[in-house]
Amino acid sequence: QVQLVESGGGLVQAGGSLRLSCAASGRPLSNYNMGWFRQTPGKEREFVAAISWKGSSTNYADSVRGRFTISRDNAKNTAYLRMNSLKPEDTAVYYCAADSNYGGNSAEYDYWGQGTQVTVSS
Repeated sequence: QVQLVESGGGLVQAGGSLRLSCAASGRPLSNYNMGWFRQTPGKEREFVAAISWKGSSTNYADSVRGRFTISRDNAKNTAYLRMNSLKPEDTAVYYCAADSNYGGNSAEYDYWGQGTQVTVSS
């Protein structure tokens, strides 16, 4: 199975940018479609973005489309989430996930990282 570790979270002012990374080990990242999700206390985990195993297809939640970009470098076994024009409502714990399925349903993802906190101050 694959192990995932997120990094790159932190505190940023509204309008700023961050790039999250998701490093895979155990199995090649190219075996999996990847997704990014986020969660705030008391709320369900929310889909953010997904990318197919080859990187040829991407999908975004309406709330982040045009501001966030998902990408991957299979040679480096790493996926990324570039977040621009951040808003306070983007504050959450961000998780990367991997699965043979592609899409925005968190229940379909078998492998998850531990999460990284993103806090956007107003």
